[in-house]
Amino acid sequence: MLAWLVMRAVLADLHVGQGSGDIDRFISSIAAVRRRGADEVVFLGDLFRALVGFSRFWDDTVRRGLDELASLRRDGTRVVLVEGNRDFFLDTPELDPFRDAAGPVHSFVAGGRRFLLEHGDLVNRADHLYRFWRGLSKSAPARLWAQLLPRRVAQRIVLGTESRLRETNFTYRRELPIAELTAAALQHFAAGVDVVLWGHFHRPWVFEQGQREARVVPGWLETGAVVWIGEDGKPVVEAGRTRQVVDSSSCSWYQGREKRAEAR
Repeated sequence: MLAWLVMRAVLADLHVGQGSGDIDRFISSIAAVRRRGADEVVFLGDLFRALVGFSRFWDDTVRRGLDELASLRRDGTRVVLVEGNRDFFLDTPELDPFRDAAGPVHSFVAGGRRFLLEHGDLVNRADHLYRFWRGLSKSAPARLWAQLLPRRVAQRIVLGTESRLRETNFTYRRELPIAELTAAALQHFAAGVDVVLWGHFHRPWVFEQGQREARVVPGWLETGAVVWIGEDGKPVVEAGRTRQVVDSSSCSWYQGREKRAEAR
């Protein structure tokens, strides 16, 4: 299929498993995406309460959700996982049946516009506590340690991880870091990006410069929002419901190794 004829659906910050019955709502939402004929579904970080690439960390909710991703793929839909702050080691072979690609960024061209999608948890450089914790929790020693943990211990750690994430960056998501978002958008625009999509902050935000735009995708957790991107390259946000926000790749097409730091 030609890249510019692909219909994409983007969902951010689902946190499935965090609320009662949300797995059923997730399955219904994916069924609606399937009916609309999405060729690619991009999860823009934080699909589950926590997702670790080793199956010893998966509870029944994660397994049901992953089965839904496998079903999408069997139907011919491409599944992309963008790494969020609640996602760890998404490149493991155990996740191979459930996603076609995973990484810190996802990029594509639609309607002649260059898109860059990333979770956005590194946009705010003032969140030093979170940035330290993130580096530690996603390091090579942490990966090795995760591979060796007994299942019961691993699942208890998932619960502890959620609590720590709430503590480390709740303050920085309660109010949007407008200056940091704008600066990051301008850096991406300067590198040739036409459209930037972030998650993480849960609240919608849009910044435009000429024909270029940067957006924070509303959190699915609160709104059920899906962003549709068709052949015209124009993102359309469709919200499934409204609720007050209370927060609870290697390289992209333009980012060489030497440019990755400055692009963030």
